[in-house]
Amino acid sequence: MKRTYIAKALKGKDIDKEILIKGWVRTRRDSKGGFSFIELNDGSCLSNLQIIVDADLDNYQNEVIRLFPGSSISVRGLLVKSQGGGQCVEVKAYEVNVYGFCDPDEYVVGKQRVSFERLREISHLRVRTNTFGAVTRVRNKLAKATHDFFQDLGFYYINTPIITASDCEGAGEMFRVTTLDQADIPRSEGKVDYSQDFFGKESFLTVSGQLGVECFACGLSNAYTFGPTFRAENSNTSRHLAEFWMIEPEMAFADLADDADMAEEYIKYLITTVLDECSEDIDFFNKRIDKSILETLTHVKDSEFIRLSYTDAIDILKKSGQKFEYETNWGSDLQTEHERFLTEKEFKKPVIVTDYPRDIKAFYMKQNDDEKTVAAMDVLVPKIGEIIGGSQREDNLKKLDSRIKEQGMSLEPYWWYRDLRKFGNVPHAGFGLGFERMVQFVTGMDNIRDVIPFPRTPKSAEF
Repeated sequence: MKRTYIAKALKGKDIDKEILIKGWVRTRRDSKGGFSFIELNDGSCLSNLQIIVDADLDNYQNEVIRLFPGSSISVRGLLVKSQGGGQCVEVKAYEVNVYGFCDPDEYVVGKQRVSFERLREISHLRVRTNTFGAVTRVRNKLAKATHDFFQDLGFYYINTPIITASDCEGAGEMFRVTTLDQADIPRSEGKVDYSQDFFGKESFLTVSGQLGVECFACGLSNAYTFGPTFRAENSNTSRHLAEFWMIEPEMAFADLADDADMAEEYIKYLITTVLDECSEDIDFFNKRIDKSILETLTHVKDSEFIRLSYTDAIDILKKSGQKFEYETNWGSDLQTEHERFLTEKEFKKPVIVTDYPRDIKAFYMKQNDDEKTVAAMDVLVPKIGEIIGGSQREDNLKKLDSRIKEQGMSLEPYWWYRDLRKFGNVPHAGFGLGFERMVQFVTGMDNIRDVIPFPRTPKSAEF
């Protein structure tokens, strides 16, 4: 018999039909009337399916009464209308097959209250909880919606290198990749001789796929990448990960306004999809994690994003009378407290800030005519702050070279990137969205480590 998933069974379309259900026991309670109630979950939805097991079943005494939370079973039985409240259907079991028992004393996630901090230490099991099952389903839906959005717009999905010799951000916080014997590192003139390394040069885990995507956009018009990125930033905050996923689209023949338009459309598309297709999980987050998340998402979806320059944003912050921990002088980067003030208090809706000072932005951003700012943008949303960062790219080779040198970097690793400005150069723009930050925003989860399956942070690479 073909397996039926609980999400489908709960729709009640197979009433009075025999079905086969497989999953993990959430609870078992025994009745004095000679039967047991089992709450079963298979991950296909938040809700459990109630199984009624009669004591006359052959393996009832030897196996069924030994089923504790975490045990895995299959159930063949009749799907019937539920006699009690809570759900519309239940299964009267004809047969219960046990795949694996679970010791209740050792199974941590079977207990009623387990902190998120403790669950991070057992990431291999936390998906069996309601919260992390819901996070995973929403994350999955956001990933699918991302591909749907860009594919429908005619973008090509590109896999950019995970190992690279260039630093996209110029920050230097990169993980080195090497096969050199750490006990006998070859040196030349006092420096590590990377010519003897696997790639023949110093290589790293990528901090962004953007530069690679630009190559394909400058030949296919529209391209995007959705892949892992890495930052060796020694930060132990609720907003940082050492390994995370980025969505980075790039458009040829596009400027900053085009970039901002697409970013706004993309965010609204993701939210609309989740509200429409993950309503049960979003309701759970709204009740258990953040009681305002449903209102926030609906408001963002229905709002027209405010657009203002960085200079105007600084002026607003200075005149606000609000006390901030960080300075709000022109030339200083906006901090989360500034971004949240703009979105939550000043405008009460998402904000797109443009034209940042050139000295605080990356080398690849197009310099404006004032020679003080660049055609960059950040999309800010309530509760999170920056969720997207993007720009029009510098298409003037001389200006690009000048910026690379200003930031103390060598031109040589970027020879291929510079070639794009020599052969059929076009204006182009793109942005990056940190996927985990989007999942965090949509679910209301407080810590970014709780929206990625296996968080990588300083001193933490257990799984």
